[in-house]
Amino acid sequence: MAGLGFGSLAGGHVADRLDDRRRLIVFGACEAAIGVFALASCWIYYDVLYVHFGAFNVPRGILPFIIFAVTLWPTFFMGMSLPLAAKVVTTDAADPGRWVPVLYGANTLGAACGSALTVALLFPHVSFRTGVFVGAGLSFGCGLAALVLVGTSRVHPTRPVAIPASASATPTSAHVFGWRTWLMLYALSGFTALSLEILWFRVLGVILKSNAYTFGHLLALFLTGLALGSFAGNSRLLRRWPAAASFLALQAAIPLSAALLLDAFALSVNRVPVLDPLWEYLAAYEPLVRLNLKSPLYLIVHGAIPVALILPPTMLMGASFASLQRAVQRDLAELGRRVGWLQTANIMGAMAGALATGLLFLDVLGSAGTLRLLAIVSTLFIVLFARTISGPAMQFVGASLTAVAVLAVAATPTSRTFWARMHGTPAANVTVAEDASGLALLKPRRNNTQIVLHANGIGQSFLPFGGTHTALGTLAAFIHPNPEVIAIIGLGTGDTVFGSAGRAETQRVDSIEIIEPELTVLRGYSDRTRFPALDLVLSDPRIVHHFTDGRAFLRRSSNRYDIIEADALRPTSAYSGNLYSIEYFAQLRDRLRPGGYAVTWVPTPRVLDTFASVFPFVLVLQDVAIGSLTPIAYDRATVEARLASPFSARHFREGGIDIATVLAPFLRADPIRVGPESSRAALSDINHDLFPKDEFGIPPRTR
Repeated sequence: MAGLGFGSLAGGHVADRLDDRRRLIVFGACEAAIGVFALASCWIYYDVLYVHFGAFNVPRGILPFIIFAVTLWPTFFMGMSLPLAAKVVTTDAADPGRWVPVLYGANTLGAACGSALTVALLFPHVSFRTGVFVGAGLSFGCGLAALVLVGTSRVHPTRPVAIPASASATPTSAHVFGWRTWLMLYALSGFTALSLEILWFRVLGVILKSNAYTFGHLLALFLTGLALGSFAGNSRLLRRWPAAASFLALQAAIPLSAALLLDAFALSVNRVPVLDPLWEYLAAYEPLVRLNLKSPLYLIVHGAIPVALILPPTMLMGASFASLQRAVQRDLAELGRRVGWLQTANIMGAMAGALATGLLFLDVLGSAGTLRLLAIVSTLFIVLFARTISGPAMQFVGASLTAVAVLAVAATPTSRTFWARMHGTPAANVTVAEDASGLALLKPRRNNTQIVLHANGIGQSFLPFGGTHTALGTLAAFIHPNPEVIAIIGLGTGDTVFGSAGRAETQRVDSIEIIEPELTVLRGYSDRTRFPALDLVLSDPRIVHHFTDGRAFLRRSSNRYDIIEADALRPTSAYSGNLYSIEYFAQLRDRLRPGGYAVTWVPTPRVLDTFASVFPFVLVLQDVAIGSLTPIAYDRATVEARLASPFSARHFREGGIDIATVLAPFLRADPIRVGPESSRAALSDINHDLFPKDEFGIPPRTR
């Protein structure tokens, strides 16, 4: 965002000092510079920053500056493009702001198409490296097109042009506020816009239940709304409104409409009979089948709801941009600089909104409280609107906005009630916690005989323990001859961690979880309701909880482990490719002690092939794979004897777990063994960090 701001500022000053031919040449050079960076971007971001530099324990305060420095090159040149293009196409001195929103709308609509097509076509079919090469080609194509236009463009003067008062639809709008006030107002607009974008991603990420396409899908909708609003704001109907007043009214309406739409959805979802299937879906443990376009429920969840919640407020954002240009663009000679300064102010506000909401408001206020705060902030625009208007019609608009603001603040429920309804259950039944890292919620199901944990909307595991997660944690711990130090990526309800801690030989279990509220809700629930196994997870001094990305933790830690495993994660969940790739499994291999085991759930044949590509010795028990650099000694009788040892028997007995019954399906079946002598020649269809095929649902290659 900062790079875009600096680029807009520089582009505005450059645009006002050049003729059209040189503006087109600079524009083309900017596109070429973006393309050059794109060609190198995977090497810069992945190979250098992630793989090599990521191994260092860099202080958190330093990381933003590193990311800023690396990202400055492409974003700076992206930011330069709008002022340059605006100055090229604008020749009407009587209405210098007319073409800016049209260009902005076209650019934003293109960005929306890019986001949608990338997740729909590129990610499921080509690697990330190939995808950015496609983007680079498009940038080079834009640059070449600009250079072709150089030969056909006419040179326009850059001298100041006075605008007759009679030629402007709003002759005094530029003088309602000073230039610095307009910059501050548009900065506040950016603050609101990015705060809402974060809120929409949190809320709709929960509704869509954490799938790999959520971000690209929602970003495309956000940008589409901005584009359509920009086009609409340039229509004859909206241009009849006084520019300053319309900008302020639209800005006030943005957070108010967002709050009212979310409030209406939360309050009506189980009160309108036609939405009953939606209520049942929100309560469900599993997400919907991906891309089932024949299902009305799928179209509602992935289409109608995101469109209804995002499109109206973002269209208001786009329309307000058009009103702003009408209000402040008074001199053709300064058009580029004013576009640049306004974009810079908006982007600086957006940066502040992203930081404040992501790092503070979600922690302190939660999503519902942040939504209420933004509705309150909108009253500043209402107050300023009241200063600029006259006449009964405008006064009625001001009174209506005030009434809507009061309604929006009053109607927004508490975070507990809001999130309970987003999970299809009464508020009295839930334990919920939220911060910048994510959302965790515990709720009962099956006549209160089972408690389920939802993380970012999707079901993860259950209380009481005793299912697949418990078996996943227990198997490797009791097959390994001496598991002193264990790492578990993913906490859930804690059952995988509980199972892994069942040996007396185990001295430490590092539990690594990226969503810190999971532990918060478990502790809150344990304080009210006794689950012995959960109490052991929370009180066992051998279990140490860490809240960070699991791969980053392993890469930066000097510890080596006897067992490393990830809790079971759906292969199509967002970012699941990070825990099923060949690079991840290689990282586990490099962090093992001699004779150590890496463990993974095997949800697809491709995951097993990827795992077997790294480890010469693999033991598969049902859908659990254990890999090692040395032969794996597995004997059922030995495992059963270890389970019967005094410490282990007491551990599972006190936790209320019949561990023999839990492990019986795994132990009585003949295991599959893969050794060094097994051919790996056919193992080419595998998951990579930069091509996570299972995450995007790519069908396996036929052999």
